[in-house]
Amino acid sequence: MQDPDRFDLIVIGSGSGLEVSSAAAERGWSVAVVDDGPFGGTCLNRGCIPSKMLVHVADLAEQVGNAHRFGLEVSLNRVDWPFIVRRTFADIDEEAAQIERANRSAEQITVFKERVRFIGPKLLQAGDRRISADQVVIAAGTRPWIPDIVGLVQVTAHTTDTVMRLPQQPRRMVVLGGGYVAAELAHFFHAVGTEVTLITHGRTMLSREDVDVARTVTDAYRRRMRVITESEARTVRPSDAGFTLTTDAGEEIDADTLLIATGRTPNTDELAVATTGVELDANGFVRTNEYLETNVPGIWALGDVVGRYQLKHNANLEASHVAHNILEPGERLMMDYRAMPHAIFGSPQVGAVGLTEQEAREQGLSALVSRTAYTEAAYGSSIDERDGFVKVLLDPSDNQLLGVHVVGTQAATLVQEAVNVMRFRLPAEAISQSVYIHPALPEVMQRAVGRALAASADAGHHHHEDEEH
Repeated sequence: MQDPDRFDLIVIGSGSGLEVSSAAAERGWSVAVVDDGPFGGTCLNRGCIPSKMLVHVADLAEQVGNAHRFGLEVSLNRVDWPFIVRRTFADIDEEAAQIERANRSAEQITVFKERVRFIGPKLLQAGDRRISADQVVIAAGTRPWIPDIVGLVQVTAHTTDTVMRLPQQPRRMVVLGGGYVAAELAHFFHAVGTEVTLITHGRTMLSREDVDVARTVTDAYRRRMRVITESEARTVRPSDAGFTLTTDAGEEIDADTLLIATGRTPNTDELAVATTGVELDANGFVRTNEYLETNVPGIWALGDVVGRYQLKHNANLEASHVAHNILEPGERLMMDYRAMPHAIFGSPQVGAVGLTEQEAREQGLSALVSRTAYTEAAYGSSIDERDGFVKVLLDPSDNQLLGVHVVGTQAATLVQEAVNVMRFRLPAEAISQSVYIHPALPEVMQRAVGRALAASADAGHHHHEDEEH
């Protein structure tokens, strides 16, 4: 058998992994970049970027629908579905092609656009070639996880891989799942006029979020669409309209489009990662140390395939650490996941950082909890934001923020200042004692933190400010 092609570095995955390959190539290393899909990874091609472009359309449609509350009589006359899809993917597909071209034309980089799998220690089969390197980065991401539903092979089931490129708009859609993907895409399809039924096995949608966040979002979705909780799909069979789905409670639901958004599974099995000696956890995610190196020296992992936080901003942070740790072995940097935030771009929007109330309880922390409605700030009132609130968890012993959860307009933007304060371990007074523009929306964050601090100072006893659920 011919000797494998040798490289200094192999990077598997063209999402955040490219930060490592380009840094090494700039140092003059010979690099192999391996990815069988469009370049740019999940986020660019079938994840956060296209979904946000669609969500923006949904947000506009929803504003039109709510305009009568502000004395405006407007209506949504037509949804140009082909234009929406074209607008979303024209730039994305061009950017993916551009990323691939840039890698192919780089002097130090060899592109392998095919499925690969490990066939030995640091040895990969890429099409009809074998490649190896002293340093290997596994940045191969995840794929949608498909539950075992009787009859599923007989109908067309969509995931995020395909649902955003449908040739025509669904009339009736069933969304299986209650996490962030289900929340964002159910919001989009409902807002543009598809009749949506969402089925989740959780007691609420967004069951990993703070309990108040999960309840508020679930109630808001229930006002707009059918949400079936504590339920799952048992069987599905083709019908004239598309398919009939039967739930575990025996209810039958007819629709033409099925979206499965029940979570994601790592691509380590398809790569045969175990063949190279790398340890995986029970769910197939790659185990790493605090430097993002696996149990095999010289093999690293980052991003969704590590499974710590399946977020693009986390993958980028991990990638910068892996690049540094490979190129500067004498001065390795440990990952600091402190104050890793996330957002859910459904309706209402969610922005969150730190502990949820239930996590604080489980950890036995004496967190002081307070909650402030958007309408308590002037701008929140002017936009009539009825669901919106900021929930603050404060450590009364040192006035550090333990968690901040925002629901409502611009939640993903509002939570950022809490992230910055927590990331740099500043006391909560950094927010309460700053000067806020009146009457801009961030005043609601200042009020919420100020309320928590006042409660903390208030005779030093803990109390929970909250309206009744």
